Amino acid sequence: MKKKLIIVGSLFVVLLAIAYFLVGNYFYNFALNVDREKEFMEENPHLKDSEAVVASVAEEAQLADETFKKKHKPFKLNIVSSDDQQLKLNAYVYENEPTEHKWAIVVHGYSRNAKAMTRYVRNFYDKGYNVLTPDLRGHGESEGDYIGMGWHDRKDMLLWIDEIIQKDPKAEIVLFGVSMGGATVMMTSGEELPANVKVIVEDCGYSSVSDVFTYQLEDLFGLPPFPVMNAANTMTNIRAGYDLYEASAVNQVAKSVTPMLFIHGEADTFVPFDMLNKVYEVANVEKEKLIIPKANHSDSEKVDPVTYWNTVWSFVERYID
Repeated sequence: MKKKLIIVGSLFVVLLAIAYFLVGNYFYNFALNVDREKEFMEENPHLKDSEAVVASVAEEAQLADETFKKKHKPFKLNIVSSDDQQLKLNAYVYENEPTEHKWAIVVHGYSRNAKAMTRYVRNFYDKGYNVLTPDLRGHGESEGDYIGMGWHDRKDMLLWIDEIIQKDPKAEIVLFGVSMGGATVMMTSGEELPANVKVIVEDCGYSSVSDVFTYQLEDLFGLPPFPVMNAANTMTNIRAGYDLYEASAVNQVAKSVTPMLFIHGEADTFVPFDMLNKVYEVANVEKEKLIIPKANHSDSEKVDPVTYWNTVWSFVERYID
């Protein structure tokens, strides 16, 4: 009888282990495997266009974006990641007047790419900035089979910064990102940055990867974090080499010494609005926050472009002439 109980118990443990890894693998593929379609992004009610967007203003901005793309052709720049994966990473560079030393690194969001950032590239370029906009790991033309959620990408950002400084030792750099790009620049902020990096602007970035995944797990599946997040974290460590609970914008911002502007749409329910205060409150630097009423996720610039850019320039120009 005792032997049978041991066998049954052992089988139960094995089945639990198999289920744990199957669950972890499913959610890893669902969220982080770049080869799997991100169907939950399509027709997601949290990503619908903000009703507050004025159609005529949006059309004018879109026309300006298209004109910019026709007029300004960037050149490609490639680097190799500094970790063991040795990934070839891609960026586009828009060079401005040779006498200017102002630079912006403009970072895209989840499942997007550098080419989707024309609106932000254009606005920085029109202010006299040279602009570098990278494809994050596994996005656009950059290599990688997983989404780094900004964590490994923060180390790649250091390489892009170095590339700019090698090209222009007098460079004054602003780091700018939207959504996952916002989280990326916040995560970068906690690293030891060269003095050339003068200011950081983040738009609707999440407080941590575990926070945003826990929220999405409840929202999409109605599931609690335990044990699903634990299983997903195990697979992320195995397959992508990072820890979901370590990948924290909050912890990185708390270490930052770089002035930072935080932007968030008040109606954002994809990266919940309350994440703004989590990162803002820990920042021990010169800081400011901009809240755009009625703006959904990533829509702050579209809802109120005048306030958006006036606030960006007012803050950034305190540190970059």
